[in-house]
Amino acid sequence: MSTANASSANHSSSADRVALPGLTEAQTLGLQELLRVSPVADEIARRFQEAGHRLSLVGGSVRDALLGRLGNDLDFTTDARPQQILKLVKGWADAVWDVGIAFGTVGARKDTPEGSFLIEITTYRSEAYDRTSRKPEVSYGDSIEQDLVRRDFTVNAMAVDLPGRGFVDPHRGLEDLEARVLRTPATPEESFSDDPLRMMRAARFAAQLDFDPAPEVVAAMTAMAERITIVSAERVQAELNKLLLAEHPVKGLRLLVDTGLADFVLPELPALRLESDEHHRHKDVYEHSLTVLEQAIALETEGPDLVLRLAALLHDIGKPRTRRFESDGRVSFHHHEVVGAKMTRKRMRELKYSNELVGEVSRLVELHLRFHGYGGGEWTDSAVRRYVTDAGPLLTRLHKLTRSDCTTRNKRKAAALARTYDSLEERITALQAKEELDAIRPALDGNEIMQLLGLRPGPAVGRAYKHLLELRLENGPMEHEEAVAALRAWWAEQPQD
Repeated sequence: MSTANASSANHSSSADRVALPGLTEAQTLGLQELLRVSPVADEIARRFQEAGHRLSLVGGSVRDALLGRLGNDLDFTTDARPQQILKLVKGWADAVWDVGIAFGTVGARKDTPEGSFLIEITTYRSEAYDRTSRKPEVSYGDSIEQDLVRRDFTVNAMAVDLPGRGFVDPHRGLEDLEARVLRTPATPEESFSDDPLRMMRAARFAAQLDFDPAPEVVAAMTAMAERITIVSAERVQAELNKLLLAEHPVKGLRLLVDTGLADFVLPELPALRLESDEHHRHKDVYEHSLTVLEQAIALETEGPDLVLRLAALLHDIGKPRTRRFESDGRVSFHHHEVVGAKMTRKRMRELKYSNELVGEVSRLVELHLRFHGYGGGEWTDSAVRRYVTDAGPLLTRLHKLTRSDCTTRNKRKAAALARTYDSLEERITALQAKEELDAIRPALDGNEIMQLLGLRPGPAVGRAYKHLLELRLENGPMEHEEAVAALRAWWAEQPQD
């Protein structure tokens, strides 16, 4: 174990330097991130120290400080037991919650002039799964070294003792951080057996940090991939979301596929690696989907968009089930968008996504081919209205998904597709300005329909409303009198009970 102690003199001042022997200048500067949070960290550390307990900043907080990316979420570990932690933070923190206390974790929020800090303090612990359990069995430890060995990766197994600033790195996480390598403190087999979700975290950290897992980590992930099935869908989904929202999601996704983890987590993705046929050539759907994801990310304007990224990744998952070899040597995937939307709903429900997210992503998958009927701009205004209405609030995302779906290397073809979509967007903009397409509705509402036809609430009112909406989509805005006449004419043709 390597431990370095920095001077604690004036450690609450923002002008302090953390002097840790053996660190490079960049790493030393990285630890200055700790000084930004030192008023909060030192305050809580002194409370623990005065009560006879040890407190250390740990895990991702230390890693991110060394990388110069520490935020306001701080993780601590301590020898104090959960009930003791609660007593020590109450009266100091502005809010306290104990939803994780069964696992030894107490959460808190501390508001300062520099901002709010979200704090998690966890008792030294070790945890392991048995072969059938979905929940870890927690036991508490008595030393920080015991705690660090149960961490997922060495880059997350470093700590800074507070308030004295002692640096604790028993597993050479600093070296792995410099090398940008993911290793486990214990053997990978032990680590992944204790918590199989760590295999997903390896892919997530590859995506977030652009680190590479060590060969032995990859080997263990490959050999133990099926063990991920004992982890709850909710925990798997949370890791998958973090991976997808990271800076390099394709790197993490490739790791999931290459190790076989995706076969159990997102089997539709490796299924896209369709076998090639020398007589029937078609685009590599797997590589195409990853490229579409990267191109969709490049079009994001307001930060990572989980709905768009999921839709980009899954938009072609219906192709393996709809692939047909035609007599002329072509390969077809008729209605793969419809099949893909159903598959998307099924997979996302199994991963316990919200109904809203399932609906949005599957709708984008279903609509992603609609543009290709636009051809050279032959759509009528009615067709454009239906395109906008069917997309609804997803229209902006549909624009991005459709543009991202062009991965041809033929620059002339790509430019032509871009110009055509530019044309469609221009028509949409013009019609929106003229007709308020974002709020298309008939000239008559349900109350007016009931009053004009002498109806009570029921299916007939819905059919009448739908008829008027179809007229609105087909013909554009209608005057009130025109809509009344159209309603009466339609009603006269309906069979009367």
